[in-house]
Amino acid sequence: MQTVCVFGSSSESIEKEFLDSAEHLGRTLARRGKKVVFGAGRYGIMGAVARGVTAGGGKLIGVSPRFFIDMDVLVDNAYDMIYTDTMRERKAIMEETSDAFIICAGGIGTFEEFFEVLTLKQLGRHQKPIIIYNCLGYYDELIAMMNASVEKSFMSRNVNRLYSVALTEEEVFDQLDNYREFHYNKYD
Repeated sequence: MQTVCVFGSSSESIEKEFLDSAEHLGRTLARRGKKVVFGAGRYGIMGAVARGVTAGGGKLIGVSPRFFIDMDVLVDNAYDMIYTDTMRERKAIMEETSDAFIICAGGIGTFEEFFEVLTLKQLGRHQKPIIIYNCLGYYDELIAMMNASVEKSFMSRNVNRLYSVALTEEEVFDQLDNYREFHYNKYD
């Protein structure tokens, strides 16, 4: 797994611990020789990961719709910057160019990115690892909602085997290093 996609918040209003952990994650990805694909933002979790990757001498691949250029929110130090016309195209490129996904703390955009890669995996479109980095318990309620969906039969228990949850950065890399594909067909 040489190219890792990191999804995360673009907010600067979040607690410093989230930003610090994201920057450290970026440094560690770079130190491990991973290229990082991300949404090209310079703020929030995205910006912190980018700073970490850059500080660690790694390669950043930014993917952004062109309309973000005028918003002046993009990093200027990506090894490669790919521009798209739409957010849908942006996600497709991020998904196609990545070998794994790390879901850091984020809001509605991050949720949408997570659920898209999870849905695609459920439908057999990829077998890439999806790791929720549950820093400071941020995703506890989401995980509880996923479990409630299973308990109420809205989704199979097997869906929860399509992603993993890491509480620490060490667990993130342990799960990447020891990933085993799990094939599941919701229609069987």
